[in-house]
Amino acid sequence: MTRIRRGYIARRRKTKIRLFASSFRGSHSKLTRTIIQQKIRALVSAQRDRDRQKRNFRRLWISRINAVIHTNNVSYSYSKLINNLYKRQLLLNRKILAQIALLNRNCLYMISNDIINKINKNKEIGNKPTEFFT
Repeated sequence: MTRIRRGYIARRRKTKIRLFASSFRGSHSKLTRTIIQQKIRALVSAQRDRDRQKRNFRRLWISRINAVIHTNNVSYSYSKLINNLYKRQLLLNRKILAQIALLNRNCLYMISNDIINKINKNKEIGNKPTEFFT
């Protein structure tokens, strides 16, 4: 029985896989089976690290906001600030708040002071905070 060579379709598929793995080291860029395994591993790692990156940036933004709040010498925590922002229906996400904290601290101080003043006025009147913010 004579040997039949594979057609151009299989060659095209292997070429496409090899192009993906061209930057890999050693046999990971030479051998087809190893290339396929490493491609799967690389794509899994990429997906996992994209999710991890989102978490890391959120942690970074939170720590930046918290650091700026604590330098203000106000007995006011990050969690209270975010809670009161939601109660006041101020739509500022953590990324924007972190940018404000870095580039324009006075603006963040004004926002936090405004919230504190509203809470203090509310306590003097005698209303519950939930009644005031709804």
